[in-house]
Amino acid sequence: MGTLSPGSFKMAISCKSISFFSIESKQAIAHVMMFLLPIKKMSDSALKDLNVVPPSEGKIAKTVLQKGNDCNAITANNNLHLNEKEALSNEPEAVIIDVEYIESENLTEIADVDSCMTTLMTRLESKDWVTICAALNNVRQISLLHKDKLLDKLVVVIQLVVKSLKNPRSAVCKTAIMTCSDIFTGYGDTVVESLDPLLVQLFLRSSQDKKFVCEAAEAALINMTNRVSPSILLPKLEAYLKHKNPRVRAKACMCFGRSVPHLGLEGIKSYGIDKLIKVAATQLSDQLPESREAARTLSLELQGFYCKLEDEDLSVQLDPNPDPTCQSKLSWEEFCHAKLSPLSAQAILRVTTSSQKETLVADC
Repeated sequence: MGTLSPGSFKMAISCKSISFFSIESKQAIAHVMMFLLPIKKMSDSALKDLNVVPPSEGKIAKTVLQKGNDCNAITANNNLHLNEKEALSNEPEAVIIDVEYIESENLTEIADVDSCMTTLMTRLESKDWVTICAALNNVRQISLLHKDKLLDKLVVVIQLVVKSLKNPRSAVCKTAIMTCSDIFTGYGDTVVESLDPLLVQLFLRSSQDKKFVCEAAEAALINMTNRVSPSILLPKLEAYLKHKNPRVRAKACMCFGRSVPHLGLEGIKSYGIDKLIKVAATQLSDQLPESREAARTLSLELQGFYCKLEDEDLSVQLDPNPDPTCQSKLSWEEFCHAKLSPLSAQAILRVTTSSQKETLVADC
């Protein structure tokens, strides 16, 4: 018997008469139909069941799953809150640390200086800000009361103090500023070689920080001009009068003006009053009022010194390279025109002349 294709079965079923088939074929078709009919009934029944399933029944599994997730979430949240409470109860209470800024005159001697020195560098480099502050206070004590102990390590210590000056925590920064002031007091001219990095930070801190930090930095700069020799300090400061940061220029000009009077008459002659008056004239045109005010003050100081020199009949010695053909004394106005450009001389004379007029009016 040949194999029948599905198309042959369909044709055989759809025909009204199957008389043209042989007896063997009829028997084969009957057997196949008996096998296929139950399968067809089962397929129809399954399709019918799927068609009549209510929509809600199709979501039962999802709904149960959602409820199960919600329960799990609630349980997890409850556990989380419990864990947080346990963690909070196990954590130590926060400790509030008050930083005491000790004035220089209240610093006391260190009982065991050698022991303190062995750990000083490590503590200055610590990541714990409280430890750094304590180490900085030790530097202050040693600078004022045991300064010989620190002398050979002063350069390294100043580098670490500069690092603390850059610290964003105000307590560390202010303590470092107070340390700078005490280093100036204890070592004076010895710090000149390490002065540049200190100057930049002190200039910035005195103009761009919190009020109590600015005040501490300003006090440190004033102490520096009192403790460091002006003949050494002025060349250092002069470099910062051309700094690109106007605030740095302003603070440098203020320090420059405060340091000049410490030169005295002989010091001004040695340094050169012509150099000093040029500095004053340049700063009179600076963009910040602090620089201009410091330059006005310096101009008046220089005029006063010039008048004293003139009274002592020393004006011919002011120029380090005097003209031997000109031995007559120059007035202040003539001196300014001789040493400055016309515009600069006019600016200086405007300041000094107006001040003289104000003094005369006050005396009247």
